[in-house]
Amino acid sequence: MRMRHRFRYGPHNQRARFFRRAGCAAVFVLTLSLFGALSLARLAMSQFGITSSTIFLLAGAIGLAAMLVMLAAMMRSFAFPLREIMDAAERVAGGDYTTRVRESGPPPIRSLAGAFNTMTARLGTSDAQRRQLMADVSHELRTPLTIMQGRLEGLLDGVYPRDETHLADVLEETRVLSRLVEDLRTLALSESGALNLQREATDLAILAHEVVRAFAAEAEAKEVTLRAETPADLPLIDVDPVRIREVLTNLVSNALRHTPPGGQVVIAISEALEIRVENTGPGIPPEEVERMFDRFYKGAESRGSGLGLTIARNLVEAHGGEIHATSELGKGATISFTLR
Repeated sequence: MRMRHRFRYGPHNQRARFFRRAGCAAVFVLTLSLFGALSLARLAMSQFGITSSTIFLLAGAIGLAAMLVMLAAMMRSFAFPLREIMDAAERVAGGDYTTRVRESGPPPIRSLAGAFNTMTARLGTSDAQRRQLMADVSHELRTPLTIMQGRLEGLLDGVYPRDETHLADVLEETRVLSRLVEDLRTLALSESGALNLQREATDLAILAHEVVRAFAAEAEAKEVTLRAETPADLPLIDVDPVRIREVLTNLVSNALRHTPPGGQVVIAISEALEIRVENTGPGIPPEEVERMFDRFYKGAESRGSGLGLTIARNLVEAHGGEIHATSELGKGATISFTLR
C-alpha cells in the first residue's frame, strides 16, 4: 500500500496529472470555439443561402485550425517553460544547485523562472557556507584538542613533570574549548533567530564602567589606558544587558589585543546612545575592515577564534541596531553601534 501511494503521488505522476488537466482545459476552450464557429455558420446559411455541407466543412476546418494554433501557443507559452522548471526542480532536489532555467514565456512564467533561479542560487550559497563552516569549526577545535592531547601524553609518559604549571596549561586549553563552544552556541542561536533577549531598562553608562573594571587588570598589564566616557543623565534604554555587555566585552578585548603599550582604549557613549569603542592601535587595512565581521575571519596579527566580532554584530542586529567599523592606518580603529 505504501509503494502504491508513493507512486500515485510521486513527482512524475503529479506532472502528468498537471498536463492532463491543462490539456482538458484547452480542449474545453477549443470546443467552445468550435461551437461558436458553428453558430456563425448557421447565421451565414440563413443570411447568404450557403449549403450546409459547405458550411460544416468550412467550420470544421476553421475549428481544427484554431485548435492547432491554440494548442501550439499554449505549449510554447506555458507547458514547455513549466515542464523545464519542473525538471529543474527535480535536479535541485537531488542536490544540483547549479541548475538554472530560461526566463521565457508570459510574464507570470518569467517571474516564476526568475524566482526559481534566485532560490537555487541562495541554496547553493547556503550549502557552500555550511560546508565552509564545518571546515572552520573542525579547524578551530583541532588546535586546542591537539595541544591537550600532546600535553596529557607527555604527562603520562613522564616527558613533562606532573606539576601545577603543566596541569594549569592543560586546564587553560579546556577553557579555550569551552569559550569556543559557547561562542558557537551563541552564533547559532543568533543566526537562526532563536536567541531570546531579556530586555529591561538599562543604564549604558553603568554597563560601560563595569566592562572597564573587568578589563582594568589586563589593560594595566599591557600598559594601555582604558576608560569610559559617558555623558551625565544618560537616558535608560530597553535592551538585554547581558548580551550588550557581551558585545562590549568582545569589542574591548579585541581593541586591547591590537593596542600597543602607551596607547589607549575608550568606550564612548553619545547622548544619542551611539556606543563607540576606539583604540590607538596601528589601524586596520581597508580590505580587512570589509571582512572583519565575517565568521572565522582573522587578520594577519589576529588570534582567537575569529567569532567575537561576528557575535557582536549578530547581537547588535538582534536588538534592531547597526554596527560599523572605521579605521585609518597608523591612527587606530573605531567600532560604533546603535541600539533600538
